Amino acid sequence: MKVAIYARVSTSHHDQNPDIQIQDLLRYCDMRGWKVEEQIIDFASGGTDKREGLRRLFQLVEVGAITCIAVTKLDRLFRSLRQLVSTLDDFQSKGVSFVATKDAIDYTTPSGRLFTQILGSLAEFERSLVRERTLAGLQYAKNFKGKTLGRPKQKRNLSLILHLKGQGLSTREIGQMVGCSQATIVRELQIDSKRMAR
Repeated sequence: MKVAIYARVSTSHHDQNPDIQIQDLLRYCDMRGWKVEEQIIDFASGGTDKREGLRRLFQLVEVGAITCIAVTKLDRLFRSLRQLVSTLDDFQSKGVSFVATKDAIDYTTPSGRLFTQILGSLAEFERSLVRERTLAGLQYAKNFKGKTLGRPKQKRNLSLILHLKGQGLSTREIGQMVGCSQATIVRELQIDSKRMAR
């Protein structure tokens, strides 16, 4: 088993030390007889995917340099249940196992894989609830607030797009909700991203 261990500490907690996570993971891998190929540390909020270490981890997965990823807790790597399930599916398709030592999740075992399938069902349930709440909010805005929902040309529609994106909806789903193409949604998000980067 060729393992990459990953630790993350939040930038908002300056007293956190990633060495505690790293040492726990090294001990765990040693106990299992696994070879640690790489130690990756991020100093970043868990609410963002813009992490150098996370990018490096995914690169290792893509090139087949590792066969397992180990973290201490799920929230060190993932920012949502939906992201957790989709990422674990991607790992599995590439032959990479996953372990979260303190959350007792071990994707190298049949019971661990079963638990991940249960998480997948919960993620779909969460997604359905988000979509239902979003649709209810759109209907309320249309009926009682006099909002016009259409192509995202006006500023309030961009705000709506950003809100829906923050709820975890795909660009295709957002386009269907606001009445425009997926390409338009992607373009509007890119324009907003460039504006925020200035």
